[in-house]
Amino acid sequence: MSQAQPPSAAPTRPASAFAVLTPRVATSVMFYINGLVIATLVVRIPSLRDALHLSDAQVGTAILGMAVGALLSMPLSGGWIARWGSSAVTRLAGVLLCLSLILPFLAGSLPMLFVCLAVLGLSNGAMDVAMNAHGVAVERRLEKPVMSSFHAWFSLGGLSGALLGSLILALQIPALGHALGLLLVALVVVVLAGFSLLPASADQQTAPQQPTAEEAPAPRRSLSPLVIPMGLLCFLGMLGEGASGDWSGLYYRDVLKVSGGLVGLGYTALTLSMTVGRVFGDRWRSRFGDARLVVASGLLSGVGVLVAVLSHSYFAATLGYALTGLGVANIVPVLYGVAGRAMSGRGIARVATLGYMGFLAGPPLIGYVAHAFNLRSGLLVIAVSLLAVAALATWLFARLERGDGAVQS
Repeated sequence: MSQAQPPSAAPTRPASAFAVLTPRVATSVMFYINGLVIATLVVRIPSLRDALHLSDAQVGTAILGMAVGALLSMPLSGGWIARWGSSAVTRLAGVLLCLSLILPFLAGSLPMLFVCLAVLGLSNGAMDVAMNAHGVAVERRLEKPVMSSFHAWFSLGGLSGALLGSLILALQIPALGHALGLLLVALVVVVLAGFSLLPASADQQTAPQQPTAEEAPAPRRSLSPLVIPMGLLCFLGMLGEGASGDWSGLYYRDVLKVSGGLVGLGYTALTLSMTVGRVFGDRWRSRFGDARLVVASGLLSGVGVLVAVLSHSYFAATLGYALTGLGVANIVPVLYGVAGRAMSGRGIARVATLGYMGFLAGPPLIGYVAHAFNLRSGLLVIAVSLLAVAALATWLFARLERGDGAVQS
């Protein structure tokens, strides 16, 4: 069997004559737009609730549509990437995500809102997997870690969407006008950036070398043995990342007994430190390696949650949330990169699908524990999940070093 061309020998520039950006910058733009669009929707959820006269429970049901859509498209995205390439799927899903932003604001009932959010979730799930797969391709071409920087741009997009949305709300611009204006700008940016992505051949060159006939696994074995444990790591990391922010406001108000602007201190500290952690994440990966970074991230974030939960002052709790954000910042980006290198786009699709369930399971799980005991006990679930990341990562990376995860699906 012929040897795969080494990354350094492959072209590092996009083939399109319309390319005006480097592939790394173009991929960063895709991550930024994804965060910007999702944040715009989140900021306007109260507007949707008021327009349709929904209860909080009905809003939760509607938002579930996004999760359903994402869980439908994520497992399929690996096959789409294998057939058409991560750049093509990223471009198409990015365009659909921008266009679908307007749909929820045209819905006239709860069932229609559910369907519209499901469509948005479908495109978001596909774009999530594809742009991360493309990030792996860019990372391999550059021969240095850059995945954390892509996720930093996603975080910056979310912050930009939140700040811009707050300003537009203050100016009392209607929700439909807000969504339409952002849609048009984001759509143009996505189309232009799409020309600068790497060609489809980049995905084949970033996949692991195929085994020889003597080394090939049995034909019926189509799933890497490490998909489940790697997906579990992503599940635990995403549970901690999502649930920490979701419950921070209630923790400050109901347990720490703070009010006013102080209620948002925990979430602000979490978000800002997470962004900072992703900005420096690639440097840390280069210096310490993936295994050490994930283990240290799990330990730091788990300790951060413990500091926040066991404290009795909002100052100490805010410090804990800052440590948590710094820790969880690089767990998912590193695991996506590892999955892409070990198992190609299909690996990212499967790991991302399992991980995304952590976002869904985390908040209700903590709610059930809090209902049975108290909110501090519920938040301890987050600490346990993040400390488990550190424990499981040690075993997982040892298996990867032995080559156990190189089975192609």
